[in-house]
Amino acid sequence: MSAVSPPATKATTEAGAVNAKPGLAAAKLAKRLHRQVGQAIADYAMIEAGDKVMVCVSGGKDSFALLDILLSLQTRAPVPFEIVAVNLDQKQPGFPAEVLPAYLRSRGVPFHVETRDTYSVVKRLVPEGKTMCSLCSRLRRGILYRLAGELGATKIALGHHRDDMLQTFFLNLFFGSRLKAMPPKLVSDDGRNIVIRPLAYVAETDLERWAKLRAFPIIPCTLCGSQDHLQRVQMKQMLRDWERDHPGRLDNMFTALGNVVPSHLADRKLYPFTTLKTSGVGDRDGDKAFDRDDTSCAPVPSEPTSASPRWLERD
Repeated sequence: MSAVSPPATKATTEAGAVNAKPGLAAAKLAKRLHRQVGQAIADYAMIEAGDKVMVCVSGGKDSFALLDILLSLQTRAPVPFEIVAVNLDQKQPGFPAEVLPAYLRSRGVPFHVETRDTYSVVKRLVPEGKTMCSLCSRLRRGILYRLAGELGATKIALGHHRDDMLQTFFLNLFFGSRLKAMPPKLVSDDGRNIVIRPLAYVAETDLERWAKLRAFPIIPCTLCGSQDHLQRVQMKQMLRDWERDHPGRLDNMFTALGNVVPSHLADRKLYPFTTLKTSGVGDRDGDKAFDRDDTSCAPVPSEPTSASPRWLERD
């Protein structure tokens, strides 16, 4: 099942603008979200001239916000690019199939709805009480990668945010014995697609507030949303507690993912520990494991860099 609506107009794509006569807090939130998304796009060269960006819209707050902000940035981006929204209807019981098409038509964005009964496959193959996320994700990824090729998309945009990336980092640290998170940009499993995460710098609490302000027609995921025992749910609560008790800690942790010092870890594949020799040249930072005032712990910059300011401008 698919549907395509007319190309978006400037009037319909001023998605990031808050409603008429917004409060100061709403205006600041809008500015911050657009700045952070624009900064992530610029820092990782996520979108290039002529790209056709396939925005995966699940019906949750994150993917709604991703589409919303990208439509707004599209009108003032330093390079021209297309957007096509894609939804995968996995035939979950009670899924309101008409909600997303109606919303996407109202936004004037080209879209495609793909119907595949992955729900029945997951329920059939995963024993009762076991986690369904892994199989569901694999099936979903395969379908989305195929659709990207069929639609001529050059980039696949996903709605993962800063907190998702940190949760993944700690899941791998605690249960996978490896330092690994979600990268802002990567080559897909099939080697044929570039996957981007423009919300990489955005806090989930900001997305929750934005979803309320924009009144997105949120569709809950009944397949996995009821799995309260998931480790990811526990990681989310742990991070929320840390941020509540120590504001700014999550920004520091996310910044650390981009400030890797292989010589001060223990991976022999990344640093030549076995062949290390003295050089006779002093390095006053060589033995430093941690200094309380170390600038590497600074939060993500809140101001635009000079490298690509036009991604970050607001009208």
